[in-house]
Amino acid sequence: MMRAKRPILASALATSMMLTSLMPMTASAGNSVTINDRPGEMAMIGDAVFARPFLIVSTLAGAAIFTVTLPFTAIARSTDEAAGTLVRKPGHAAFIRCLGCTPAQQERLVQERELEKSREVARQEAANKQAQQSGE
Repeated sequence: MMRAKRPILASALATSMMLTSLMPMTASAGNSVTINDRPGEMAMIGDAVFARPFLIVSTLAGAAIFTVTLPFTAIARSTDEAAGTLVRKPGHAAFIRCLGCTPAQQERLVQERELEKSREVARQEAANKQAQQSGE
């Protein structure tokens, strides 16, 4: 009986040692990624296959938990906080966040879009002013 446990114990120990030796490499690799990087194919595939279904399920579970606890959160006047934590955050991550993006990348993309919109509005205003001046 003891001999049967030894290979299992040895393989578990070897696996844990291997995984702990890889941790510093993943930590240093995470530092080299910048916010400006766009998500790669593997990040998109992993997000589409694993993360999104999990986030959709957690949104539905959060909605169910929110509905069950609604009378108590209404009494405590913390309905917005409960809705945000249980439904809005996982829903945003599941349906609004770009495919494969980390939260930092998503925030950067939102900032870039807002900046581009403001530049476009400024261009249109400048064109309108120039048209008005040439028309006078």
